[in-house]
Amino acid sequence: MNLRDLKYIIAVAETRHFGRAAERCFVSQPTLSGQLRKLEEELGVTLFERNNRHVQITPVGEEILDHARQIMEQAEAIQQVSQRHQDPLAGPLRIGAIPTLSPYLMPLLLMPLKTRYPQIQLVLSEELTDTLLQRLQRHEIDAALLATPAGSPDLETWPLFKEPFWVAYPRNHPFYTREKITQQDLDKENLLLLSEGHCLADQAMAVCRLQQRQAEGNLADLRAASLETLIQLVGAGYGITLIPALAMRSSWISGSGVVAQPLEAGNAYRQVALIYRHSFPRLAALQALATVILDNLPNTVDRIRPSSTA
Repeated sequence: MNLRDLKYIIAVAETRHFGRAAERCFVSQPTLSGQLRKLEEELGVTLFERNNRHVQITPVGEEILDHARQIMEQAEAIQQVSQRHQDPLAGPLRIGAIPTLSPYLMPLLLMPLKTRYPQIQLVLSEELTDTLLQRLQRHEIDAALLATPAGSPDLETWPLFKEPFWVAYPRNHPFYTREKITQQDLDKENLLLLSEGHCLADQAMAVCRLQQRQAEGNLADLRAASLETLIQLVGAGYGITLIPALAMRSSWISGSGVVAQPLEAGNAYRQVALIYRHSFPRLAALQALATVILDNLPNTVDRIRPSSTA
């Protein structure tokens, strides 16, 4: 058994297809298939069930897959140890971020990160929380910027900042004349939400204490796939919504017919954190990323400056 064999196992498990796995590994399909059969004979177990339609990993294959991913990460770490003698930050850094954060945070940090740490090769992906956590556990990304707890003992949480929620409403709404808006003011409002899977929807419901009423209301089925769509619904008079403070810097604020102001409530915020695996070896790179984020945040959010990693 060698690292190449482990790489083949991971590729087949992730693609569920020997041809696509072979393309990913830059070998022919017969070469990859033959090597995996030799490995199965060596181990005395079946890693994959094969037929003409699909490839399915076996239960023992799943267990071996977990170890293979860990070994491959540590193999990369060995290479990075030598790189650190030249530059401790050199190499790709694969970061995921949720859709309600990425479009508003990334423009603030991309250029400063490139200027300050040009040796970091940032690789970004934007997906929902559950998907990012799964990819993090599968070692497909190195860390994720999330607004919900990791919920796994294998993951570390590095708090970065608290992001207040603002109330967005049509310009002709009675809120327009209010000096401040409280939770009580929202009790009789139609709160528009993002579609299922977005953690912001659950956070908005919790902040406004609207779980039961909203689920039974007339707008229970009116949900948007993005913040931009949500703002369009607000501008058209379908209701109000909560948006995170960083989104206030987006272009939707002009010409949308929507006004926004902070919600006066002690729990009206979400905490954004950098989530990563215990085993991830490049903490210096995460430290660099966290520093750039904190140094370039606007004053509409509250920084949580860590003295060390979580």
